[in-house]
Amino acid sequence: MPTFYYICNKKLRRWAASQQKAEAKANRILKYDIQTDGSLSNRQVFADMGSNGMTIDDRGNIYLTGDGVTVFDKTGQQIAHFPIPEDWTANVCFGGKERNILFITASKSVYTLKMLVHGVQ
Repeated sequence: MPTFYYICNKKLRRWAASQQKAEAKANRILKYDIQTDGSLSNRQVFADMGSNGMTIDDRGNIYLTGDGVTVFDKTGQQIAHFPIPEDWTANVCFGGKERNILFITASKSVYTLKMLVHGVQ
């Protein structure tokens, strides 16, 4: 299960992409709080789609791959979708000198988008 960790307001959060067919409700993103002892609590469905790659911007928006790149705000509401002219997008990350270039790996190519937001440090 691909996972993504992020510290928000001094609280460590974990997002997990559920894609296992054996799971009752596969293909969704789960959000957890990580306690100081490393245990997980407060399991919530964050988004009803699976993803192989995830990243986050400096506003707390989560970027998920699959059919292009879909962007959710920190509450789990979809706020954008970037279509990519390929069957599948595998991963996504921010890069560049100012962390304002979104790099997207797809089935056959790597794409870049100049963004108005920045990736978190």
